Amino acid sequence: MNIQEYFGRVSYNKPHKDADLQTLTAIFQHHIQSIPFENLSMHCGEPIELELQAIYNKIVRKKRGGWCLETNYLLFWALQELGYDICILGANSYEPAEKGYTAQINHILLKVVIKGEPYIVDAGFGGAYQMWQPLMLISGKDQPQAPGIFRFMEDNGTWYLEKVKRKHYIPEHSKNDFPDTPELGNIRKIHKFTLEPRHIDDFQELNAYLQVSPDNILRKKSICSLQTTSGVLALVGWTLTEMKYNYTEDMDLVNIKTLTDEEVEKTLRDKFSIELENKLVP
Repeated sequence: MNIQEYFGRVSYNKPHKDADLQTLTAIFQHHIQSIPFENLSMHCGEPIELELQAIYNKIVRKKRGGWCLETNYLLFWALQELGYDICILGANSYEPAEKGYTAQINHILLKVVIKGEPYIVDAGFGGAYQMWQPLMLISGKDQPQAPGIFRFMEDNGTWYLEKVKRKHYIPEHSKNDFPDTPELGNIRKIHKFTLEPRHIDDFQELNAYLQVSPDNILRKKSICSLQTTSGVLALVGWTLTEMKYNYTEDMDLVNIKTLTDEEVEKTLRDKFSIELENKLVP
């Protein structure tokens, strides 16, 4: 494994002498705009190995993406190589349908300490809830970014991440198709976590379980999402969604298109730069 090869994969070619916040932010943005959040292996009959060399070969050499365990573990390796003070944390995702957090840890994220200040870095949430910059680990502070306003709330050692949502403008839908749901409010809970440091081996069981559990969303849907310079692209099953952030004040522009099987493969190639070795069953 070679850090220069990783930099080539994420198109990063600036100096990186100091393990500072500016460098971290730049590398992180290149990472999320180059490496898709995707679970396509699961829908191509390929096993997903939680082993650094295998992840490196898949993402860096085969130019694939990965889910949170893979893409955050690769980022962990890269930042450690550059001398950052970094550790792995585990989180419980919020499930809107259940109106609660998962009982078991099902997400991996990273804590980076720079000049004594802790930041949370997570390249593996995908979609519209993906942060674009490291977030300061401070409770109750609004941290505006292009995707929206992120905020941590801390309660008795447990940290909660939430995002303030914007309205969506979907040109081809009439207002009646998407009734406003004011009772949900505009706050979207994302996940909760503690600061207990984890080892990648703590997630081996989760990695195996997520590949076989019929209940989890990653098994039910083939997902590929990539952050762009202006928003996010997401292919879920046969549905391609292109979102442009803050198209007008406090509103995101959303274009939705249903693809054919042939268009799915072409879209993965053209928009996500992914060439699959095996047949995808969306």
